[in-house]
Amino acid sequence: MTDHADSSASVPEILAPGVYARRRARVQHEVRERGLGGAVIGTGPELAYLTGSWTSSHERLTALVVPPVGDAKLIAPATDATALASLNEAAGIQLVTWRDGENPYALVEGACGTGPIAVGSALTADHVLRLQDVCGDIVLATEVLAAAFMVKDQEEIEQLSFAGAAIDRVHAAVPELLQPGRTERDIAAELDTLILREHSRTDFIIVGSGPNGADPHHDFSDRVLEVGDPVVVDIGGTVGAGYHSDCTRTYVVGGAEAADRGFTRAYETLRRAQADAVAAARPGMTAGDLDAVARGRINEAGYGTYFTHRLGHGIGLGLHEEPFIIARSETVLQTGMAFSIEPGIYIPGKWGMRIEDIVVLEDDGARRLNTARI
Repeated sequence: MTDHADSSASVPEILAPGVYARRRARVQHEVRERGLGGAVIGTGPELAYLTGSWTSSHERLTALVVPPVGDAKLIAPATDATALASLNEAAGIQLVTWRDGENPYALVEGACGTGPIAVGSALTADHVLRLQDVCGDIVLATEVLAAAFMVKDQEEIEQLSFAGAAIDRVHAAVPELLQPGRTERDIAAELDTLILREHSRTDFIIVGSGPNGADPHHDFSDRVLEVGDPVVVDIGGTVGAGYHSDCTRTYVVGGAEAADRGFTRAYETLRRAQADAVAAARPGMTAGDLDAVARGRINEAGYGTYFTHRLGHGIGLGLHEEPFIIARSETVLQTGMAFSIEPGIYIPGKWGMRIEDIVVLEDDGARRLNTARI
């Protein structure tokens, strides 16, 4: 990652080998405890979490095999051997290469122990079906990986904290960008530049003004901003070893005093709902109970119909990952989990609003990683 123009600190692009070894040991423990023959992980965030590698082999199979005992093996095309040379036995991973015309699925089967094989979410159906032909019983690795991934280690929290501060610096510049006569697209272009000053990559940009803000997943358009328009600005980028920022603020063109009274009343409800949820978050409560804290206040104020999505999502190497803070979820929140708290109210044809912070759950409650003004 390049140096940050407005930052005196940085975070590493790859962590110490011992960090990845510790993570693989947690997954291996889960594999053994569940009586599985192994976990088979494809390329993407899951592989990066366990190895530090973001390699991509396209249609060829690349998969990390974590057996119940012994070292993990990375099954990869011989064409990628040089790029993966650092993932060797000294790092606790044996690199096993295969050539076109050979059967890599048999190599996976040979690296596994006895029992069902748990496959990661990145493996596509063509790979899963061929694995099933040689390995037999296939199950999803969702629970195996979630048990290891949901609770962040200190290195991850450092990366996420850095990301949170980086996106805060971008949000600090937003009010000056929101001038009447400019388009959402104009503002998005400037935001992209600002995000890239603080991050290695822009992940997404939402600039939803006026009625466009009522679409939670609007990106940006040629709509021209007018005085009094509420504007939902949801932005995020990637830092360091692949960790993400994600923060939403809702602004008003011309300042808060330019907003209509209906918007102002709803926004105060939203602000309190978000603050209540942050204050209530504790280890031991369920994700569903936390969702109910914010949803309850919004319902009481009469806006419940217009809060159309879950309260939040986990974040790490995946922009959206477990735990999902969603109604009726029985997932028990634990110290070290990192997730968004982002209630919203969306009135079709008029405006929308959302406030989103990433928090890390500590023993005594949630710590915000975003401190940009609300």
